[in-house]
Amino acid sequence: MNIAIFGSCVSRDTCEFAADVNVIAYVARHSVTSLLSPHGESGVAFGALESPFQRRMVKSDLRGDGVDRLVKQAHLIDVVLIDLVDERRGFWLFPDGTAMTNSLEIELCGAGARATEAGARLVAFGTDEHFQAWQKGFSMLIDKLKKAGIWDKTILLDIEWAGAVDGAPHPKNDAAAKFGRRLRKVQRAARDSRRALTSGKGAAEALGQLRNTKSTESEEFADRAARANAEYVRYRRIAQAAVATVITRRSDEVRIGPDHKWGPQPFHYRDEDYVSIVNSIYEWRTSTNQDQRRA
Repeated sequence: MNIAIFGSCVSRDTCEFAADVNVIAYVARHSVTSLLSPHGESGVAFGALESPFQRRMVKSDLRGDGVDRLVKQAHLIDVVLIDLVDERRGFWLFPDGTAMTNSLEIELCGAGARATEAGARLVAFGTDEHFQAWQKGFSMLIDKLKKAGIWDKTILLDIEWAGAVDGAPHPKNDAAAKFGRRLRKVQRAARDSRRALTSGKGAAEALGQLRNTKSTESEEFADRAARANAEYVRYRRIAQAAVATVITRRSDEVRIGPDHKWGPQPFHYRDEDYVSIVNSIYEWRTSTNQDQRRA
């Protein structure tokens, strides 16, 4: 099965759990907002990007040609996977109206800092401005895939961010649960402050420790996932309505993979979660083939 991806590691990692899949095109680090008016490569240095993949993805974003790369392979494509995770960092909007995705690679090569110097501003994910630009870019993505005849082969992987590591219960986010997390943080801060005082540190240093106590990793994961899932809601609704086939997993149905090869993150899942998504893709493929034979 030949798969093309316009999305992130959510789609790419899923493909690694399918035995007969060949990823023939992978467009990552590419917000759909870059399709509208790409910034271009001028003034961007790529020397800090050691990976050819990173350089290729950044250049594609700057040229805004991600969908075109998929379309060129349209005659070979069995499935197109889309996910929305690469929208999470927002995009840079330049004074001339051009845009580039605020990917980690853009940050690594210094293009983000130079964007500020050039008068660009960061349009944050979740803001009304970002959402409106995203809608226009997503419509362009749809139009190009339709014209290439592969829109009916497109699947949206609508996978919420996991709020807990494998083995831990899904965190509750009601008022009582949030109060409990804040209370535990205050208790840890007070304990650390007492330890600082009893170990001979001054009152000022102990007070600083009280103020700077960090959340635990599990608390951070839970808060990040809850915030991101809330911010994605209106994007997901638009995408769900547009795409004929949607594979959905709620946050309480997935978990963070503690041994994930890219490290634990709310969008890096357990092996069994990827296997479950792959099985849903196979089910869609089988159903589609049966419908085609009946026709």
